[in-house]
Amino acid sequence: MLKNDLFLKALKGETVERPPVWMMRQAGRYLPEFRALRDKYDFFTRCETPELAAEITVQPIRIVGPDAAILFSDILVVPRAMGIHVELKDNLGPIIPNPIRTMEQVNQVIVPNIEETLGYVMDAVKLTKEMLNDEVPLIGFAGSPWTIFCYAVEGKGSKSFDTAKGFCFSNPVAAHTLLQKITDTTILYLKEKVKAGVNAVQIFDSWGGMLSPVDYQEFSWKYINQIVEALAEVTPVIVFGKGCWFALNEMGKSKASALGVDWTCTPRNARYLSGGNITLQGNFDPSRLLSPIPTIKKMVHEMIDEFGTDKYIANLGHGILPNIPVDHAKAFVDAVKEYRKK
Repeated sequence: MLKNDLFLKALKGETVERPPVWMMRQAGRYLPEFRALRDKYDFFTRCETPELAAEITVQPIRIVGPDAAILFSDILVVPRAMGIHVELKDNLGPIIPNPIRTMEQVNQVIVPNIEETLGYVMDAVKLTKEMLNDEVPLIGFAGSPWTIFCYAVEGKGSKSFDTAKGFCFSNPVAAHTLLQKITDTTILYLKEKVKAGVNAVQIFDSWGGMLSPVDYQEFSWKYINQIVEALAEVTPVIVFGKGCWFALNEMGKSKASALGVDWTCTPRNARYLSGGNITLQGNFDPSRLLSPIPTIKKMVHEMIDEFGTDKYIANLGHGILPNIPVDHAKAFVDAVKEYRKK
């Protein structure tokens, strides 16, 4: 039995005394303990070594004290398992040396055996669960098919992903074939994570906001929704689409348990657009954690006042930045824990 199940209660829409809180990318670069491991081991070694991934996952639980842990991993382990070569370069981010630009290349991409290619992630889940000792729930995650597609086709990060979008519009059959392969792989991957012990999953659609509302439905949401439909039977699913406020209404009609909201959408608009019945998660501007601690606490309480305590999970509107002082991150978490209904 979990000692702290506030997060799972919020996902079910149950009444709570205060909202649960966690932070996207909470296992990461703002923690000195994380940086010490980063200096010793390269990125994919950290992802692929269960002992390291578990230790990194648990670090913020000990240091900052959120109500849920999120497994340390990366969305790009999925394309790597599918036979797409991915490199991570300092100050450049992910690089795909041979980006996918033809149907022939799409046909070479595989839907892998998850146990053979990503078994190390399941080992990390099991080890993390042991280390957490039922203190808090564990979240597993994956990138949305569109977000993975963007990297696979563009070959690197981008401000606009014009090449990826252009591939969709000029070669839609190849684009949809690749998107479906990513979707099928992601469903298999997340189901294995649930079997290994995660308590919920989150789908990160980091680049969904690059698409128009019409194109979003065709190239992103319909694939995310396949994942939601497949996973909702076995675990709560959170969908986070950065810049995707225009899709909140459609998302709100799905089987998702919660929707993430970035800081560009007000709590009132998020409630209205999503239909008012689904749990929302967010949406503190990560840069605001650079504010003085009293300001952080005041703004967090104002955020909760606006969202309400029920059907709400306090979080950032995107991942925590690497230059955030640890005591400011802790102040964010503590502010939520100190909140009481008026």
